[in-house]
Amino acid sequence: MRSKWIVVPFVGLFAVAVYAANVLATPATGQSTTTLAKSQFDPIKVRADSDPSGIWRVKLKTKGLSDVYVVDNKFDPVNTATNVVAGSGWHSHPGPSLIFVVAGTVTNYSSDDKKCEGHAYSAGQGFVDSGEDVHNLRNEGNVPAETIAVQFLQGGAPTRRIDKPKPDNCPF
Repeated sequence: MRSKWIVVPFVGLFAVAVYAANVLATPATGQSTTTLAKSQFDPIKVRADSDPSGIWRVKLKTKGLSDVYVVDNKFDPVNTATNVVAGSGWHSHPGPSLIFVVAGTVTNYSSDDKKCEGHAYSAGQGFVDSGEDVHNLRNEGNVPAETIAVQFLQGGAPTRRIDKPKPDNCPF
């Protein structure tokens, strides 16, 4: 009987937390996403090298199956009539991503940045998303922007994107 009184409040608290996370999530605005490819890989073990002091190393190692996605994200330019900025909404991922900016400029805002200043990346540049941080990619320019992301996830992961609420340190 006593265990019932412990489980019931825990289940109720969990339900409230899930509900709040969904209600407070910040959906994408003016952004479309298309999955270009998805493949499942057996354990990956890649090692590269280089040197006579051009020091370049790569190491990628997984255990178990991996789901690898190639995703095309397109962002509308700022809507000058409404002043709406296209963005991905605040989210994280259950694994790392390599992001290629193929058109325009996107600004990556991270909840870890106390000043929420963002870092702009233009066509031809790229960056790594560790998957752990909560971030929001925005097109603050007057031309369309586009990114291609290669995402590495644990095989069978239920989702490749986890919506998150707006962090307190960011105004949007």
